[in-house]
Amino acid sequence: MDPIQSNQREEFLHIDVHLDEQAPHAGIIKILKSLRPQWRAEDIQMKVFTEGITNQLLGCYVGSVSEEGLVLVRIYGQMTELFVDRKKETEILSLLHVHGCGPELYCTFQNGMCYEFVKGRVLDDPLLRQPSVYRLIAAEMGKIHAIKPRAVASPTPVLWSKLSHYLQLLQSSENDAPFCQRSSVQQNVPRIDLLLNEMEDLKKHLNGIDSPTVLCHNDLLTKNIIHNSTEGVNNVDYSLYPSHELQMDWLTIYLQSLRHYTGRDCAITKRELQELYIKVCKFSLASHLSWGLWALLQAKHSIIDFDFLRYATARFNCYFEKKQDYFIMKLNI
Repeated sequence: MDPIQSNQREEFLHIDVHLDEQAPHAGIIKILKSLRPQWRAEDIQMKVFTEGITNQLLGCYVGSVSEEGLVLVRIYGQMTELFVDRKKETEILSLLHVHGCGPELYCTFQNGMCYEFVKGRVLDDPLLRQPSVYRLIAAEMGKIHAIKPRAVASPTPVLWSKLSHYLQLLQSSENDAPFCQRSSVQQNVPRIDLLLNEMEDLKKHLNGIDSPTVLCHNDLLTKNIIHNSTEGVNNVDYSLYPSHELQMDWLTIYLQSLRHYTGRDCAITKRELQELYIKVCKFSLASHLSWGLWALLQAKHSIIDFDFLRYATARFNCYFEKKQDYFIMKLNI
């Protein structure tokens, strides 16, 4: 079997409308005139699916929310264009849809996008721990990581450029009075110069690991996984972190799926599984650092009612707690 490849490039409908985050109804009606011209404006109903902690998400429909044709409207959070590449985001969404891994993108507008509603159950923590469910997720991740866009011969990882960009934005806002006052309330948030040193230290360590560059979702929270909703992240509860046994089972299914979709032997050795486990532990540090920096930027710009500084502190605390243990991890079989 050949690796999953795609050379499809879609041109998306763009509607020149800007939605008011506080009162989006009128703007959404204008957008739906293009997407659902058969709908009468007076019949259109809207349901807030989630306020989110980056974007708002609303469902628009006529009749019942369960009927066909429901349109999801995502309104980007204030100033998120500073640290989210929206053009790249639409390209990735399109690529995932082509391979049956994501919804169809209907259009973009000035500060958001509209896309297909995928029926199913949004995951929660108990459901996520069921073997029949997490194994499906592992297999789907293997499929996604096997996608090789034909237009990209040698993909370049975006991790370090993204983290550098986050830090540059934070450095430029260090002298911003309101942000300094909000940051000073949270004494446990590390200084920007310390975080810059941490990024360089982590980059040096992870660049020495033989890890492939793959297509990534980059926001795979439980609420972004549909199994066949209503809230964002409130607290970071690390007691829910999967056990070692669950992780090894998950990684086994993931590796088998990845090999299946890349046309390789699906047999997995104990050594290969242990190598992947070590890589996952080490790269989890990059996830903590990235989301911590993201949360600091959100604390500065977002109008969403969420304690971003508390979230940043939780991510940075876990980063520093795990760093030394993960740095010294080596294959022992």
